[in-house]
Amino acid sequence: MSNTHITGGTAITNPEQLRNIPGIDIRQVAEVHAKYPMRISAYYAELMRKHGQALQKQAIPDPLELYDSDGMIDPLDEENLSPVPNLVHKYPDRALFLVSNECAVYCRFCTRKRKVGTSSMVINDDTIRQGLDYLKKTPAIKDVLISGGDPLMLPDRKLEEIISQVRAIPSVITIRIGTRIPCTLPSRITPELAAMLKKNHPIYINTHFNHPAELTPEAAHACALLADAGIPLGCQTVLLRGVNDSIDIIRDLMYGLLRMRVKPYYLFQADLTKGTAHFRTKVEKGISIMEQLIGSVSGMAIPTFALDAPGGGGKIPITPEYIQHIGESFDFTTYKGKKCSYPNVEIND
Repeated sequence: MSNTHITGGTAITNPEQLRNIPGIDIRQVAEVHAKYPMRISAYYAELMRKHGQALQKQAIPDPLELYDSDGMIDPLDEENLSPVPNLVHKYPDRALFLVSNECAVYCRFCTRKRKVGTSSMVINDDTIRQGLDYLKKTPAIKDVLISGGDPLMLPDRKLEEIISQVRAIPSVITIRIGTRIPCTLPSRITPELAAMLKKNHPIYINTHFNHPAELTPEAAHACALLADAGIPLGCQTVLLRGVNDSIDIIRDLMYGLLRMRVKPYYLFQADLTKGTAHFRTKVEKGISIMEQLIGSVSGMAIPTFALDAPGGGGKIPITPEYIQHIGESFDFTTYKGKKCSYPNVEIND
């Protein structure tokens, strides 16, 4: 894509704007676009121009999205776990609060591909009120993850209104924000936004980078503004076939994130979302990558490899097999494959 010119300086939302990209069949893109929305920020479009396939695959509709026999419309059973619209209460002490139906880039592998960016995802003052009322009357919820869509697509004033009301609920201890904005539209992160978020601590942000090419100076500046506001930053990376499914790419990504003051948090096996089969790797691929990471990079650079169980079963960590036997001794292998043993007894006082 090095010589490609992408039309316009605004977001790409129409297949015609992709006409000058080599290898793109506009008719096929239009067919996919008729079912699933498309938006690519001008910033991310320029990154695609510079870096090619690994970024292009994440953002440009692919005809393979229409052929997925194993995929599920709602793989995490979120609709059945929503006591009120746009609030998912899966774990006893946590809730997912969806406050925006738009993103700067509609990722082709999105878990909520069924509704984000479409008219079927209705978010308005009434749904926000219902969500807040549910949080108020459910004191078991200590942790609220604000997501969407991307909540940072909201204007500062609207976002502050929501966050401050969540913060005012006595039973809520932590607020987390899930956003890909530092990766896809970093100019949205302003000193004013960071200052507003700082007022509502403790706030944590989990962002989403999938490839080292996304770790730009602009992204680093956005993350620095948030980190300087005292906001701990984590990254939830998705393992994507043809994008980042190699140890070299993941290793570079993890260390690059640390350089930007972002802690690798999760490496996710791709969800069983309908229309995303071409992104899914075998689980063994992720285990192999983790085996090569552990012991060869700083522990700070090692995420948890996890699968979000279909049907709403929750996140399940997937780790390489080191345990050999547990009895009077704990027998295991080191990351180098060397056999080792640790006495597994308690001495009575």
